[in-house]
Amino acid sequence: MHIERQPRITLGFLPTPLHPLPRLSALLGGPRILIKRDDQTGLAFGGNKTRKLEYLLADAKSKGRDTLITAGAAQSNHCRQTAAAAAIAGMDCHLVLGGHEPETPNGNLLLDQLLGARIHWSGDLRKGERIPELYEQLRRAGRRPYAVPYGGSNVIGAVGLVRAVGELVDQLAALGERITYTLFASSSGGTQAGLIVGKEHFGLDTELIGIGIDKGEAGDIPFDQHVLSLAAATAGKLGIERAPRPDAVIVRNEFIGQGYGVVGEAEREAIRLTACTEGILLDPVYTGRAMAGMIAMIRSGELTAADTVLFWHTGGAPALFSNAADLQW
Repeated sequence: MHIERQPRITLGFLPTPLHPLPRLSALLGGPRILIKRDDQTGLAFGGNKTRKLEYLLADAKSKGRDTLITAGAAQSNHCRQTAAAAAIAGMDCHLVLGGHEPETPNGNLLLDQLLGARIHWSGDLRKGERIPELYEQLRRAGRRPYAVPYGGSNVIGAVGLVRAVGELVDQLAALGERITYTLFASSSGGTQAGLIVGKEHFGLDTELIGIGIDKGEAGDIPFDQHVLSLAAATAGKLGIERAPRPDAVIVRNEFIGQGYGVVGEAEREAIRLTACTEGILLDPVYTGRAMAGMIAMIRSGELTAADTVLFWHTGGAPALFSNAADLQW
């Protein structure tokens, strides 16, 4: 496998911790729960996008680019980490954010500004639709821009999550642990694609379950097809001959509730329980919803005391501050 040959710039503090959640496990009365702490990657409050950006930034630097462009929602964790990566590399950063400029920035948006990013507001468009337009504007102005895709989810970014599985396998071996299920928030597809490729290559014996955050994230094609295509391309880039199987892509969309970024009672409960039992903060859009899905699967009996479940914490806690009104009890 050629993963170690892929250009990479170190941005995070890796490996991230892996540890049990004994009090939450006892409270829910189901499987033993472990957590992988990618909220602790260390890049401007951390998150799993740091892993993708290590490879994307290396690609940008190798091509002589001086400006990063990416896009997301107003409270995008990916955009916050991209702005931090640009600051470390001495590059400019332009963020195309959905929505309209608020009177007072908070959460991730405040951090974007502190990190020196220039913000471009795009109304209802939050998935990078305006990146090509901005790219051309910057190019004509004499800049050398590099477009980081929405969510960092392309073949280059997905390599970071393939590598993460190797990291996890080593940690599990050191602890003598075996996990039956691995749950995580699945949105733009790159994380899930990378985990699928990594699972097959490193021989991780677990069932990967993505908790869908937004049914519309993949665009014009079904999301599972998007993930499978990205996983196949990532495997090809790394010289892995065995292509991912369609049944490797499991996305559970029944926990989406009122839609992307809308905090419901399930997310509120998941955030509260995790904080009160384990002192760990989830975010209201991604990890809160993924944890809510896991809790529902435990209560329904789908995940049982015979299982050991890994919850992959992908970060995002700064978004809590912009959703304070939705998180009151």
